[in-house]
Amino acid sequence: MKNSNNMMGAGIAIGIGIGTALGVAMNNISIGIGMGVAIGVAIGTMMNKKKNKKKDDK
Repeated sequence: MKNSNNMMGAGIAIGIGIGTALGVAMNNISIGIGMGVAIGVAIGTMMNKKKNKKKDDK
């Protein structure tokens, strides 16, 4: 992915998918989506930091 916005968006999409699955399992989709957004932001942030670290190493 080329820029950080795409990475953050991809992380949020992954997180919402995971959160929705958790919400269905817990029988409370609204909490699952909220958890998914939080997980997605964390994933997107980790991907950005990893990309920036690789860029700094070069």
